[in-house]
Amino acid sequence: MIGSGNVDRLATVVLGGIASAVVAIALFVVYPETLTDLLGVLIAIATVLVGLRFAGNVADSLFPAYDVAEVAVEGPISRDGGGGPLPTSPGATPADDVVEQIDRADDDDNVRALLLKLNTPGGEVVPSDDIRLAAKRFDGPTIAYATDVCASGGYWIASGCDELWARDGSIVGSIGVIGSRVNASDLAEKVGLSYERFAAGDYKDAGTPLKELEEEEREYLQSLIDDYYDTFVERVSDGRDLEPEFIRDTEARIYLGEEAYDMELVDHLGTRREIEDELADQLDTDEVVVEEFEPERPLMARVGAGAQSVAYALGAGIAGVADERGFRLRT
Repeated sequence: MIGSGNVDRLATVVLGGIASAVVAIALFVVYPETLTDLLGVLIAIATVLVGLRFAGNVADSLFPAYDVAEVAVEGPISRDGGGGPLPTSPGATPADDVVEQIDRADDDDNVRALLLKLNTPGGEVVPSDDIRLAAKRFDGPTIAYATDVCASGGYWIASGCDELWARDGSIVGSIGVIGSRVNASDLAEKVGLSYERFAAGDYKDAGTPLKELEEEEREYLQSLIDDYYDTFVERVSDGRDLEPEFIRDTEARIYLGEEAYDMELVDHLGTRREIEDELADQLDTDEVVVEEFEPERPLMARVGAGAQSVAYALGAGIAGVADERGFRLRT
């Protein structure tokens, strides 16, 4: 079915092309009998092309072909899109790019709803929350939909949307936090390395891999994890209207889409086509036209979910480096 907006756009472009052709022929050529006439033909063709381009721009402005913006969050989430801390993790999603796309969609008068495509095992905490806030302040219906993986930071983001959809086989959940460090003190001793401390502040080097953790340092690092976890639970509880105790009882498990739906971690199970039908009902229109919004600057190479994303979601969740000392914090 061709919508009336598309018909109007096509008519505008055709009329613009015809008008450009008539003007070009009248100005530059009647019959190409000489080299000058041939040059006129070339100029006429160029004029028609310019006219079509101009008419297309006018048509896009007067009769927009889309009313829903789609923004994708794929791969681990970081501030600038640098690779994750794990060597097998896919290229990360630059959170600033995603926020810019959502804000640009919100400023676009043609866009009436937002589709947030989530295929991510998570990522850094603050960038994930920035995307959640951008989705939350979007002026219109917002639907997040999980393709392969919507775990940890992906679920954090989804809590800022009106609805969360998934497929039966989507991986959903991992609402938890983990901290880790490499203890290389024994290895350092065997190879003759020693650690000399120069620091201002008792906890400045807490988590350094070249020395054993003291009990006070262990409690300090655990308190950071607990604080992040409390924030995570609060975000999900507020955004998804779930009881905090229920969220904690999941113990950071992951669930397939069908079980997540039964637990009300997901609002609906369905395909992309069914999501578009739901949006059409919400916007009171026969059908919606989705425009994929891309970042205005080139993205670094992004790798699809596949086996790497699934393995990353199972083993890591949100992955972020707490600081330069070697203590890694993931939620």
